Amino acid sequence: MSRFDLASWLTARTRDVDRALDRLLPKASAKPATIHKAMRYSLFAGGKRMRPALVLAAAEACGGGIEAAMPLACAVECIHTYSLIHDDLPGMDNDDMRRGKPTNHKVFGEGIAILAGDALLTQAFEIAASATESKRYGSREIVLEIAKASGSLQLIAGQVADLEGEGRKISRAQLRYIHERKTSALLACSVRLGGMSAGCTPAQLAALTDFGYHVGLAFQVIDDILDVTQTSEELGKTAGKDVKAGKATYPSIVGLEKSRAIAAQLSAKAEAALKPFRGRAVALEAISDHLLRRKS
Repeated sequence: MSRFDLASWLTARTRDVDRALDRLLPKASAKPATIHKAMRYSLFAGGKRMRPALVLAAAEACGGGIEAAMPLACAVECIHTYSLIHDDLPGMDNDDMRRGKPTNHKVFGEGIAILAGDALLTQAFEIAASATESKRYGSREIVLEIAKASGSLQLIAGQVADLEGEGRKISRAQLRYIHERKTSALLACSVRLGGMSAGCTPAQLAALTDFGYHVGLAFQVIDDILDVTQTSEELGKTAGKDVKAGKATYPSIVGLEKSRAIAAQLSAKAEAALKPFRGRAVALEAISDHLLRRKS
């Protein structure tokens, strides 16, 4: 059996997602043009499209097609991009660079950046609501899934805890709480949405949830490691900013080597969660391995 070519798969899926996003978003010239230019600036700033890739890979694992999953892949990318725009604001992480380019507020100003994030969040629900319903999951379940993952108990909860933890000594359990919500929640949502678009069984949805939870935590632990081991040029964003901001990270709490071991353990748990798919989740397995070994 030939080895799965993740690079080619990701290139093709990224191209598909970019085309779909371009089609689903208002044109840059649509009035008021400033907001639509700002939305598109961050959305097409060269992101890796990892969350949409997870949506599409999960759909494939459950026997679904890309066409049915694509609106949900685009919706989660809009959510993710909105969160980055707001994270970078002076009142939050105060960052000047994202994906190797000036952050949204540095180009368009703080007011427009806030509104661009708001607009992308709203756009996500419009796109998701237009998705074709599967035999088990309708628009209600899809919208609820996204709302819960991005709301005040998950994504926003993680950001709040992250802000409140700055400059304070926090425990490993508190740090895990932040990572579970700020990162893992949307990654788990991504694979769940992919499965739901394919009308997956409850058992498949549970396996995808388990996978997404652990791969999300591994992703964030690796992010913590890269923040202290890579340069700004390598990362495409400001390196060392967590330490500078007084934020707790896995390396600061348990050290670099222990952090690497924790990331490997989490990745192993993520891959073990895919066993019920009996070899049909090759793209998800390859993405999990890729995330563990990434350098940026």
